[in-house]
Amino acid sequence: MGIILDTARLPARDRAEAVSAAMGYAAVPCHVIHEDAGPDIRTRMELWQLGDVKIFSTWSSGLRLLRTPKQARQDAAPVVALSVQKLADGRQEQLACERLVPPGEMLVMDLSAPYDFSWSGEGAVGCVQVPIEALGLPVDVVRRAAQHLPASPLYRLVTDHISQVTQDAARLSDHPAATTLGTTVTELAMALLASAAEDERYSRPVLAETLLTRIRAHVRSHLTDPELGPVSIAAAHNISVRHLYKICAQADLSLEQWIIGLRLHGAREELARPDSSRRSISAVARQWGFRDPAHFSRRFRAAYGLSPSEWRRAALSA
Repeated sequence: MGIILDTARLPARDRAEAVSAAMGYAAVPCHVIHEDAGPDIRTRMELWQLGDVKIFSTWSSGLRLLRTPKQARQDAAPVVALSVQKLADGRQEQLACERLVPPGEMLVMDLSAPYDFSWSGEGAVGCVQVPIEALGLPVDVVRRAAQHLPASPLYRLVTDHISQVTQDAARLSDHPAATTLGTTVTELAMALLASAAEDERYSRPVLAETLLTRIRAHVRSHLTDPELGPVSIAAAHNISVRHLYKICAQADLSLEQWIIGLRLHGAREELARPDSSRRSISAVARQWGFRDPAHFSRRFRAAYGLSPSEWRRAALSA
């Protein structure tokens, strides 16, 4: 999968019908109402797969997606979509709840129920679609959570994770660990919804079950923070440092070495970028959490067999 629709390649007369068909294929059947019809319709859709999780991104001129009660009855899709608004304010109405979603914020949509979603002007959204059965949560818990999403302490962590996943979907879908990455998305969605629903029958066991996944996501989203370490990670998850190490040991994970490895990888990619060629090695090291440039250089050479400057020259001359 990949690009499933780009209206720039279609005659103007065919665009509205093509958008409707692509939306029904990638998500669920619904009425697609365009703000401006004819040649002014501009839409691009991409669909990728991470195991059982679909990654669906849309860039479009103004549109409204209306799923009626009749459509929901005829095609009850047991899927939950967690969508991060990328461009323009999204307007969501579902199950008597209305919400304005600015860029950078997230909403949850139960695709088995009627809904009304729209934006005006140029807009974009990236979403993950997770089967409800994979969440292990009753539909009423999911629907209750959708109305209180920002109140969850996991809201920003999961929002940032989904934003990154949808941005890198093409690369991630070809990764050998794509199925594992899909499982991570599912577990984070499950933890977010269980905590937002504020029902301890589900939140306690789900949060315990997904602790390692949440720790991993937290580390990846704070890699450039020089204060990232066992103390800050444990505090962010309301556990002791001792329990943190126990959880990591059970997963055969050396926390500090894992963090260093991720930071080295990030710095290595940064050094290979032409737009970073004017930045000093020390600046890149600091950006990726290394306070001591000499320590960074030693670890970099040990990991990759070249000094940071040698790697940069080789990467930029290739």
